[in-house]
Amino acid sequence: MKLSGGVEWALHCCVVLTAAGDPVPAARLAALHDVSPSYLAKQMQALSRAGLVHSIQGKTGGYVLTRKPEEVSLLDVVQAVDGASPAFVCTEIRQRGPLGTPPEQCTKRCPIARAMGAADAAWRASLAAVTIADLAASVEGDSGPEALPRIGAWLNADPGDRPH
Repeated sequence: MKLSGGVEWALHCCVVLTAAGDPVPAARLAALHDVSPSYLAKQMQALSRAGLVHSIQGKTGGYVLTRKPEEVSLLDVVQAVDGASPAFVCTEIRQRGPLGTPPEQCTKRCPIARAMGAADAAWRASLAAVTIADLAASVEGDSGPEALPRIGAWLNADPGDRPH
């Protein structure tokens, strides 16, 4: 399974938004992660279209989560950024070629399609079982309880007052 880099960026943004008390502009999120502001803006727009974040306009505007972090799964973010299409699409190759199986004999999905479908379902179930709140808790466990509050303070500081 190959996911776009936008999924990683979107997940990181969702996690740090849990620590922000105020809306955070996409440019500030890009600066925090040292990533392309225009590419990150596209990921934030995808999250917004999916209803996972809300964009607030104006001088003090930016992005906020629309739901509690425990209500946003990794699957929600993956589907917002990369779409909900399955990783494997069967093209019924077994019906091709000189020894192809006639379509009327293909009453069940082939074993390959069944196996790939089961793997996709397991992958999606695994992503659905982990939330943004779970990731935020892991950040605290890995980096200490001050990590996210420190990020939140940086995100919400006046741009001239932010430490580097």
